[in-house]
Amino acid sequence: SMGRDVLAGIVHGARISLTVGVVATLIGLTIGITIGAFAGYFGGVIDDILVKIIEIFQTLPNFVLLVVLVAIAQPSVTTVTSAIGIITWPLVARLTRAEFLSLRNREFVQAGRTLGMKDLQLILGEILPNALPPVIVYASVVMALAILLESALAFLRLSDPNVASWGNLIGLGRDV
Repeated sequence: SMGRDVLAGIVHGARISLTVGVVATLIGLTIGITIGAFAGYFGGVIDDILVKIIEIFQTLPNFVLLVVLVAIAQPSVTTVTSAIGIITWPLVARLTRAEFLSLRNREFVQAGRTLGMKDLQLILGEILPNALPPVIVYASVVMALAILLESALAFLRLSDPNVASWGNLIGLGRDV
């Protein structure tokens, strides 16, 4: 519409979209791994409470919650990235919890307890490295979802209009 090169806009927009995807994935992984690890390792009442919190977040539609979070705050790249990170953690937490439940009674964890290792040492040093492979694989799905969510928000003009992201480019092309 303004005589700009479309390919240059796509390449420049990739920087923003990929940054949002990576940072939102890291936020979601950090929250999800932390909550899932504590729920899976300790079990009992702590597990019940954390699972209920996870289920509450999973019952809310992701995109509707994302639109509400972004609409409450000022639309910016930081707000969008944080909001996407906040809505993507429940599935990571469930996956991490399942891995911790399956690993917490294995022989190497029992050996660590016998040696007098504290709970945090067992979580971070023994169980987490063994629980991470499926979580890392799932992180690629979360990153793709984060890029799609950011593009959808930008397409609906709920993101920063001054930033050239893939969603903004598609939204601007709609007018042409």
